[in-house]
Amino acid sequence: MFIQSIEQLMAQVSELLMTPVIIAIVLLLFYALFALGRFFSQLIQRRNNVLIYTRQLNSEQPQGVAGFPIYNYFVENPDASQDELEVFALKKLETLRIVTRIAPMLGLIATMIPMGPALQALADGNIQGISENLIIAFAAVIWGLVISSITFWPASVKKRWCANELIAISKLKKQD
Repeated sequence: MFIQSIEQLMAQVSELLMTPVIIAIVLLLFYALFALGRFFSQLIQRRNNVLIYTRQLNSEQPQGVAGFPIYNYFVENPDASQDELEVFALKKLETLRIVTRIAPMLGLIATMIPMGPALQALADGNIQGISENLIIAFAAVIWGLVISSITFWPASVKKRWCANELIAISKLKKQD
């Protein structure tokens, strides 16, 4: 009796989670598209300013260069330690990396929540109830994976960019 009450409570609470999970997935989709646009903007800046950046690395009076955030942080904070630069780089990547990991988890949660009502509909012989719940379940996991796919590529490339900038800064520090 007590266990059955707990099971019912858990089922009801999980159904209440469906709306916030779906809202979170939609918000993450908008963020992923925004982040993709920012990524392409930074890509264009980096391509346009690569020669300026290369010259600035060898300059006596370094100045910031659009599209190179770690280097710009170093120019503004020349006494920053390597650890501080790495923490700054991690902060720059953090949101993208979190979204890349969270989106599939939310998709899985949104997949599992309607499975209970779908199984109940199966037990009741309600074919329409099964299909309605399964459509929601599979759509949610697909969107979670799409969001993750959209953010994974920019996160990986930006990680490489940050590593390259950190290496260049490290070489600059050794010259001083």
